[in-house]
Amino acid sequence: MKAYLGVDVGSVSTNLVIMDEKDEVIESLYLRTQGQPVSVVQNGLKILEKKVSPDIEIAGVGVTGSARSLTSVLVGADAIKNEITAHAVAVSSMVPGAQTILEIGGQDSKIIIMRDGIVVDFAMNTVCAAGTGSFLDHQADRLKIPIEEFGELALKATNPVRIAGRCAVFAESDMIHKQQLGHATEDIIAGLCEALVRNYLNNVGKGKEILGPVVFQGGVAANAGIKSAFEKALNKELVIPKHYDVMGAVGCCILAREATRNSPTKFKGWQAAGCDFRPTSFECNGCPNLCEIIQIHENNVLVARWGDRCGKWSNINYKAQ
Repeated sequence: MKAYLGVDVGSVSTNLVIMDEKDEVIESLYLRTQGQPVSVVQNGLKILEKKVSPDIEIAGVGVTGSARSLTSVLVGADAIKNEITAHAVAVSSMVPGAQTILEIGGQDSKIIIMRDGIVVDFAMNTVCAAGTGSFLDHQADRLKIPIEEFGELALKATNPVRIAGRCAVFAESDMIHKQQLGHATEDIIAGLCEALVRNYLNNVGKGKEILGPVVFQGGVAANAGIKSAFEKALNKELVIPKHYDVMGAVGCCILAREATRNSPTKFKGWQAAGCDFRPTSFECNGCPNLCEIIQIHENNVLVARWGDRCGKWSNINYKAQ
């Protein structure tokens, strides 16, 4: 049976999905990147090889995320796309007719506006931590509350307090102040959820026409408190897809299928998990841009370079040498 592999490597999580030709997810993995994209992708390949049937043939591979260039070399990718494209393709397949995508991950957040299945506008916030999963993780840890229970506690609030949510530093200090005043933990958490939603809508969603159906995805979509705060602010019900936490990888599977429709896959096989990949870098002094060139060695053989603006290094076919 033919299947497709999608890999989404971000700063916080690495997601791998195997999908069949009918867009049904066969296997999915959600792993912590922990600053080691090479080892976590290889570990993911090892896990999937053990989980999937030997009858499944990987007919195409798609990659996305902040480490997509590196990942494409590791696995042998047929489709290399940015996160906006990957998420939009996944939603078009899983939630037909969706017009707005709210995506909040570990280190960034984004909004994608779609009309008739086409992306017409988008915005990303990669500067401030307020409103991201890592900030929620930090606050849950500080309050000694498991992150899995964070959202449910927010729903139990009777009088949510107002938290300054424009900045992560101010939000944390305001939470501490509200604790010192004796407010209930549930009310503080609910106030934080509402503050983060205000921050998202005032920054990422500013000037955007948010029409339904509205899809909420990314790891933070599991937080019931954030979902409730969004629905209250937008006065709209949010749709959370079944595979909300790995939608980027789902989109990559679909893109990989399209990319290999008339050509064989470049997938290196499960044995890529055992290869020795070593990234290094140097500064090119060929012009005033002084680009940082990333290069990767596979089993001590240089196989790829990227990072240059002119193509001097990245356009070389290293496999032909």
